[in-house]
Order: sequence, then structure tokens, then C-alpha cells
Amino acid sequence: MSTPTTFLPDGVNTCEERVAWARDRRDQSLAKVEPKLEGIPSELPQNSQGLAQVVLTPREIEITEKYSVTELLALLKGRKISVEEVTRAFLRRAALAQAATNCLTELLWDQAIARAKELDSLPEPKGMLFGLPISTKEHHGMVGPNVTTHASFVAWIGKPHGSNLLYDTLWEQGCVFYARTTQPQWIMQLETDSVVYGRTVHPSNNKLSPGGSSGGEGAMLGMRASILGVGGDIGGSIRCPAAHVGVYGFKPTLKRISVMGARAMMVGKETLVSTPGPMSVERDALELFMQAAVSTKPWLIDPSLTPLPWTPHQFSKPLKVAVMWWDGVVQPHPPMTRALKEVADACRKAGMEVVDWDAVPLDHAKGWEIITGLFFPDGGEEAIKRAEEVGEPILPLTRLVVHDQPNMKHLTQHELWDLCRRRDEYRVEYARAWREATAADGREIDVILCPPNFGAATPHNQSRYWGYTSHWNVLDWPGAVFPVTHVSIEKDPIDTSYVPKNEEDKFVYEMYKPEVFVDMPVSLQVVARRNEDEKVLAALKLIEQAMGRP
Repeated sequence: MSTPTTFLPDGVNTCEERVAWARDRRDQSLAKVEPKLEGIPSELPQNSQGLAQVVLTPREIEITEKYSVTELLALLKGRKISVEEVTRAFLRRAALAQAATNCLTELLWDQAIARAKELDSLPEPKGMLFGLPISTKEHHGMVGPNVTTHASFVAWIGKPHGSNLLYDTLWEQGCVFYARTTQPQWIMQLETDSVVYGRTVHPSNNKLSPGGSSGGEGAMLGMRASILGVGGDIGGSIRCPAAHVGVYGFKPTLKRISVMGARAMMVGKETLVSTPGPMSVERDALELFMQAAVSTKPWLIDPSLTPLPWTPHQFSKPLKVAVMWWDGVVQPHPPMTRALKEVADACRKAGMEVVDWDAVPLDHAKGWEIITGLFFPDGGEEAIKRAEEVGEPILPLTRLVVHDQPNMKHLTQHELWDLCRRRDEYRVEYARAWREATAADGREIDVILCPPNFGAATPHNQSRYWGYTSHWNVLDWPGAVFPVTHVSIEKDPIDTSYVPKNEEDKFVYEMYKPEVFVDMPVSLQVVARRNEDEKVLAALKLIEQAMGRP
């Protein structure tokens, strides 16, 4: 039987009709939840974190809250708990997360339960991820029949799709896919808002954003409706939402794991591409995910990948950490600066060497100028044409990236070559700065500790500055985000003496009001040089141990 060209019924053509069809498809998947969710208030609270205690059973709360990823895997592999019981608990909690935050594009009720029953029927558990529920970003696709993926393009609603190499690998390792999550329009915002599904909100404060573009994943993890999810990162799309909701996220070096098979615009573009990566409630799950992702030697199928097995890093000397207090463009909010000070102090007390990383002479503004041209080397032509085909309006934060960047234009071939040359030269400048910092005392810097954002989760429609994450994309350096503290009115007052350095800095400075962000998670980021992915996660473990964490 041939694959249909669309799952849309005849007569569904306009933007409004297509959106209604997509939302109805999602709602039909949620209607399968059994038993039905009861106790959700008609008017949702600003903070939805207490809803689980009202709506879910004590057993569901135990399964979804009590165990880390590694603990739950041990129970599943030891047959101390059935895959089906775990799957049903996370399915119901995912439906609750959708009601609270608008984070799902599809709940895979039937598929997930069928998969769970299949795994429970095996004589012995198989795979590194046996029985583990994993949520996924919609545009990546999905294992199974009758898959449709639109990547938040109205024109692609109903378009048939399939799986991808990474998800096939995770499936082979025994996972259960159970929910597909929201992303912003065209997957190009640090907030998750689209014409297809509307806005996804933060589970702890619906006036704030869970970030983007993997914001649906962020909201799921923030509500503990997922404990391991798959995001994608081209400018901060894993690290931003992980930071906003206070969980762990890892952006690998490009070509460590495969993106082959995902749906996106500008297929074949090589100026700058997205990489998938893990988001989790547990630090050690990041490494588990990476081990699973390369376990089958995916480079034998996707020859674009670096044929590099995952080899955990071991430090032979105390860690040397360089702290980037600001990027020379936008000053972080007071809670972020406090978090940096607290972690830097903990590292010193643990015997690590802590030095400063001066970003000012490295001109991070130039990095942003370069990357904005690399995002859409066609000037956004393909995306805009797809929107115009069906009358899809362009949202403000999408317009900011596609229309309002001076370096965003349709490049000629020679202009494209020149911009890629500037990208490569900038990477050399940064690598040289690292080497020179090393030469100063003969000891190499291991990692940079820096903000993943200028502050905590951002109010809606204000996620304009990407520099604290996108900079590492233009360099193609791996980075991991981890939770540190929470915003405090007492500890984090406004610095009334600060004078903003530029218009972007002024916008960010004026955004900060402690009462708006109170109790929100504050996270930090660890980065290292290209292909030093294992070093990033090894350093993160040592830094957290210095903070008193196991």
C-alpha cells in the first residue's frame, strides 16, 4: 500500500481549517486517557505544580516522582514494576501537563501501551533503556505507522512522516515513546508559541515561558510528566528550556548523534544545523542517553557522523574552571550572577582552580551577527513561502529572527562562502583565546562556567536575546545546563546603579523585577571545546559534587 501524500481530509485547506484539524487530532489522542482525569479546576492556577496531588493517584505520583531515571530503570530491568504500569502513569501525568501548560502535539496512548505490553512479555529485559518512557520533540518524527509531522508549519499539517535514525536506536535499546511535544513556529524561537497550537506556558508560573524551541519538553520535565526527553538545539533550544524549568540538558557537538530523518526546512543546509540531545531530571541520564545514542555505531548508516564511540572522561588533576561573568553584550540579572558566585566559590573550596573568562575582547556580538546569517541563508524565503501558501501569520518572535536581523538576507553563493569563512575565522579566534589562556600559567582550562540565559524564565514575548546559548552553537562547542538555585527577592535586589551598555542590555535590565521571577529556577551552563562532550559531563559531575550533590 502506497503512503498517502496527506492525512488531511478533502476540503481542509485554509490556515484555520488545518489548525483545527491538528488540534482535533491531538484532542482525540488525549480523549483516550483512562481513567479520565478528574479534579482539574476550570480556572488554572498560576502555578500548576500542585495539580498532580489533586488529580493523580498516590501510586502514579510515586512512580512519576519518587525515582530518578537510573532508579526507575533498575526497577524495570529487575521486573520489580511492570513497563505497562509505568507507562500508564506517565501517560496520565502527560495529559495533566497538557491541561496545565499546553505542551503536547500528540499523546501516544495506544502505541505506548502496546509497546509496554510487548516489553513485559519478553522473557528477559533487553536494552539500555528497557521500559523507560521517553517524550520527544514533534518535528523529529516517530516510530510506527500513520505518523504525521508538521514541525509547526501550518502548510505541513497532515504531512506523512516516519521515524529517524536516533529514535530507531533508542527504540532498539528498549524505550517506550509516549508523548510528542510542542515547539515554536518554524522551530525558531526561544519561546514556544505557534499558530498550530498556541503558547506553551511554564508549569510553575504561567505568566512566564518554559523556553524554546524544545519548550514542550521543558514543560513536561518541569511538571515531572517526563523524566527523560529528546530536544533539539540550533541556537539554545535544549539548554534554554532546561534552564528555564530547572532540569538538565545537553547539547552535543554536531555530528556526534544523528538528526537524519527529522523534518525541518532548508534540508541540505550546512551553514549551521541542529543537533538532538537529552533533557532530563537527572544528571547521569545525560550520559546514559549519549551512550545509548551511539551504541549501535550510527555512523555506519549516517556517514555524516563522526565515528566516535562514547568514552567517559577521567580527570587526572583538579578541575580548572573559567567563569564567564557576562558575555560583553548583555549583563545577567542579579540571580544569575549570584548563582555564578555560589558555584565558583564551591569549586574553589573543593580544590579546583577558578579563573575568569573575559568575553569582552572576543566580541560576542560578532558571533550573533554571524549566526543570524547562518540560520536562514535564503533570507527566510522557504519558510515565508510555506506560510504564504496557506495564509499562516508570522508571530512576533519569529519575525524578530527572520525579518529584523541586519545580517539576515538571501545570500548569493559568494556571500555564503564569505559568511562561512567569517564563521570559521571566528572559531579560530576563540580557540586561540583558549590556548593563550592556557599558556599563561601552563595549565589548560578544562571548561567554561557561564549563564545559559540572562536570567530565569522569561516573560512571554520577551525572549529576544539568544547570545548566552547561541554563541556556543556558532562555535559548535558542547554544553550542559544544570539547576543551581532560585530567584529570591531578599538575595537578588535590582542593581539601581547599573548603567546599560547598549539597547539590548537596556531591554534586559529593565525586564528584571524580582517579584516577577521569585522562586523560579536559576541554572548555569558548562561548555568545552568541540568534540569534548565527555569532558563536559565529567566536569559537570565534579562541579555538582563540589556543590554538595551526589
